Amino acid sequence: MDKVTTEHIVWHQHTVDREARATLNGHPPRLLWFTGLSGSGKSTLAGALEHELHRRGVRTYLLDGDNVRHGLCSDLGFAPADRQENLRRVGEVAKLMVDAGLVVLAAFVSPYRAERDAIRARFADGEFIEIFVDTPLAACEARDPKGLYKKARAGEIRNFTGIDDPYEAPLQPEIRVLNHDLAIEQAVSQLLQALQQYGVLPSE
Repeated sequence: MDKVTTEHIVWHQHTVDREARATLNGHPPRLLWFTGLSGSGKSTLAGALEHELHRRGVRTYLLDGDNVRHGLCSDLGFAPADRQENLRRVGEVAKLMVDAGLVVLAAFVSPYRAERDAIRARFADGEFIEIFVDTPLAACEARDPKGLYKKARAGEIRNFTGIDDPYEAPLQPEIRVLNHDLAIEQAVSQLLQALQQYGVLPSE
């Protein structure tokens, strides 16, 4: 196989750009990156927020960790290199969607700061909004909606984040949600207020 090269590949600047799409949509494009332990409530919260944003006329798309492995990343396993490639692909897809003018919600454990920072670096200042769904390990393990913690404790799953693989919590996330003691409606309300501050939604 020939070595991959970009030497003869030139970026083509189209007439309709992200600014034009944002103007047509009536809101700025953003990537809302939900990170947290498995079982922290990332996907549930992202889905509830997308529902409310859609109700308010915001054009959105939700990228969910499990869903992308049915297609985009169906060829990847869960070895460290595969997990890294999974996030790289998601970041590139999210970048295309942001360029299309959408507010993209991405819900991924994404345990390492360096990987999250690498995705952030692909976006313009202010376009990447990190949302830390801060739920204690004990609460996540008690919920264990997929039975993954039980399997990890039994040694059936190796390199499971929070058990035998680390989770590096964000140091300065744009938004932090203490999700273990909030009703979903309260958490969504908190997020909507924060998104107003970041210019995604107009102030009420």
